[in-house]
Amino acid sequence: MPKIEPTTLCYIERDDNYLMMHRVSKKNDINKDKWIGVGGHYEFGESPEECIKREIFEETGFDIALEDLEYRAMVTFVTEKGDYEHMSLFTCKAPSGEPKDCDEGKLEWVKKKDVFSLNLWEGDRIFFRLLEEKKEFFSLKLVYDDADNLAEAVLNGTKIK
Repeated sequence: MPKIEPTTLCYIERDDNYLMMHRVSKKNDINKDKWIGVGGHYEFGESPEECIKREIFEETGFDIALEDLEYRAMVTFVTEKGDYEHMSLFTCKAPSGEPKDCDEGKLEWVKKKDVFSLNLWEGDRIFFRLLEEKKEFFSLKLVYDDADNLAEAVLNGTKIK
């Protein structure tokens, strides 16, 4: 039985922009050359909110209050390679100032309308659309094949791909 990896991800918003990370810094990175939000793996004893608060601070220098984090979705990733991940997806408003440099990638403010032109995971495009549509909390299961192509997507128990 594969181990479930609990992770978090946040899209920080300012005006009509998301703070995006271009993953170009780490070697052997599953997200190499992709654009994603900030986040990461839980440390022992953390709740999803505590984990994303810590990750945001480590990666951007922004200190977001727990009550300012919007818990938007649970995303389950499954791959034919054997990966199994439960990702808590958040959004929040950015504080004033600019993010610090991050050793995991290059942080950049990207217009929300331009996000879909970036090199994103196919499943990320689905949850970006759902975030844009202001859906209530949702559960999304994304299944990728051995070549990292999206093979299946299930939204709140209903297959959508």
